[in-house]
Amino acid sequence: ATKDEAKKHHYRQKISEYMTRAENIKKHIEKEKQDGKYHKQIRIEDNATGFGYEKLFQEYLTEIVSEVWVDDPYIRHVHQASRYSLYNFLRFCEMLIKGPCKVKTIHLLTSCDEGSGRSQQISGLEEIQQSLKNYGVTLNIAFSSSIHDREIRFNNGWMIKIGRGLDYFKKPQGRFSIGYCDFDLRPCHETTVDVFHTKHTKKM
Repeated sequence: ATKDEAKKHHYRQKISEYMTRAENIKKHIEKEKQDGKYHKQIRIEDNATGFGYEKLFQEYLTEIVSEVWVDDPYIRHVHQASRYSLYNFLRFCEMLIKGPCKVKTIHLLTSCDEGSGRSQQISGLEEIQQSLKNYGVTLNIAFSSSIHDREIRFNNGWMIKIGRGLDYFKKPQGRFSIGYCDFDLRPCHETTVDVFHTKHTKKM
């Protein structure tokens, strides 16, 4: 708004300096990522909100991502104590479909529900599998009785470990309460999220 040419010149110069500095910082972080030296940790406090799946994953879902691996022992039916785990996995798949990535294959490794819950677990996963087919996405399902770790990997090298897996959201207070549909507004359980790049990890 100033009409003083000297001030205009000064402000333009300062803005240019800040923009250059911001670009340099961005390039430095990107280089750290590429060199595999990048490790980001997010601490989600009990009852915290604003941690929907997009918030956690979108940064790493680049356009080249076409394959995703989900290792989580508790993708089960509503009889599981964490009763929304199947819906959480469905919500995660919906996020992948929305892009900007072009996911074609999702690999799920989980444990089998016990007793009467098993058939319902299988039925729910098959329904998700069929629905994903309509969007050109293949869901490969495998079961393991010894799986304990929770890990999500993308074929661009990024790996995300969440202490509670995909099931870090608290049960909504009711079907018509805020946060039931929008996960960004859903209170969370306390958990830790660690983000690595495969270049940063050593295989033993």
